[in-house]
Amino acid sequence: MKHDQTETIIVLDFGSQYSQLIARRIRECSVYSKILPFNTPAAVLKAEHPRGIILSGGPSSVYQAGAPKCDPEIFSAGIPILGICYGLQLLTHTLGGEVSPGKAREYGKVLLKIAGPSALFAGLEGEIQVWMSHGDKVSKAPAGGFKVLATTANTEYGAVQIDNRDIYGIQFHPEVVHTPQGHRIIKNFCHRICGCFGNWTIASFIERSVREIRENVGGRRVILGLSGGVDSSVAAALIHKAIGRQLTCIFVNNGLLRKNEADRVRKLFGDNFRMDLVYVDATVQFMTALAGVDDPETKRKIIGREFVAVFDRAAAGIEGAEFLAQGTTYPDVIESVPIDGNPAAMIKSHHNVGGLPQDLKFKLLEPLSRLFKDEVREVGRQLGLPKDVVMRQPFPGPGLAVRHLGAVTTATLDILRDADEIIVDEIKKAGLYYETWQTFGVFLPVRTVGVMGDERTYDYVIALRAVESSDGMTADWVKLPYEVLENISNRIINEVRGVNRVVYDITSKPPGTIEWE
Repeated sequence: MKHDQTETIIVLDFGSQYSQLIARRIRECSVYSKILPFNTPAAVLKAEHPRGIILSGGPSSVYQAGAPKCDPEIFSAGIPILGICYGLQLLTHTLGGEVSPGKAREYGKVLLKIAGPSALFAGLEGEIQVWMSHGDKVSKAPAGGFKVLATTANTEYGAVQIDNRDIYGIQFHPEVVHTPQGHRIIKNFCHRICGCFGNWTIASFIERSVREIRENVGGRRVILGLSGGVDSSVAAALIHKAIGRQLTCIFVNNGLLRKNEADRVRKLFGDNFRMDLVYVDATVQFMTALAGVDDPETKRKIIGREFVAVFDRAAAGIEGAEFLAQGTTYPDVIESVPIDGNPAAMIKSHHNVGGLPQDLKFKLLEPLSRLFKDEVREVGRQLGLPKDVVMRQPFPGPGLAVRHLGAVTTATLDILRDADEIIVDEIKKAGLYYETWQTFGVFLPVRTVGVMGDERTYDYVIALRAVESSDGMTADWVKLPYEVLENISNRIINEVRGVNRVVYDITSKPPGTIEWE
């Protein structure tokens, strides 16, 4: 997808856990950002016509064997550069300065003393709180010299400018919330130093995407595998805005959906949006294939295999379809690119997101592939999707099968559906649904003794899971109010036949995972 080349800032990723966060902070300044591997050649970078380049942090030391290095030609390309943490140390080392282990390491909140007026710290003065995470530090300036912009008690070169050029370095992390004025610093770099006007908005993205989809597709047809999740729903709405009835969505009911999910998706996209929706109820096929299977990985493989078969048959019946659309997002794309050039380091292949068949003879259409999750949600809002769609919590591709320990059956899946519906209902009533990353129930294939009325019971257990997270990579369990826990437990035991015990999972990630299987 094309973008206004005068408004792009590139983030070179040196393995920092914050690279995506840096890119998101740039976009919050209404400037388009793009993440590329650290070793991207200068010629390739110049071809992008960036207004600026940011060197991310990273876990390495510039002197260790195999430490990631950028193409040194970028420092003479006349492009404004900002090195963050490792990025500062790398540009110092590359330009002839020295980096050495600090007498004391700096981790956590530190006071940064601003030396005086500068473009980078415009609007800031005195001391500000910043977040440090480094052991090495710059010990000697390059031959051209440093203009020291800020210091800390442990770091003489807390922020510098190289030889009065538009090359800056900072030892702290402005992208994290623990640097309260970090947004101002990044905005100063984007607007004051790089000269960006700030024309990257979701409204402009939608307008540009609609135009490009129409130009790309022409009069041909597009198919999309609709799951009801945020990404595929927003992709469907965006493509439908562009080409209307030329889009056909295929919605496969695998029998592992949440309660009333099939009806909800069909009503929203088929009735309200008037989309061409092909609904395939493959419940019997999936349940037959899963019968007696209790190994989690085997269940996933079976579900993936059956989905490909069902989708393939449905797609083959759509005459004239030449494009396959997916709700691929920018993190999917980033994670499919090996940072160190080693394909073995790839996390996943984004061209098969959602389990779609890889051998379908279609051209790929991925209109959301340059957006982060929060941007995808905003696109959905501006396209008129309801809040409960754009802000809904993540749901696993294999559905309830990964929230049902042991072999799935129709009866036990119904128990889980009913319990899960109560959990979501009570969390919404408490005003916590949009404040948590995920809240759901897990079916445990064990029975416990209980007493209901004057009778002893021997029924199943539902585990309640509620976690808070920013990206799903790490997560902590939510300290739900006791009243909410009580309401959930009482309702499940009273309303869901077959359950007599509810337990609360208080495991963080790591060491646990968010899902149980």
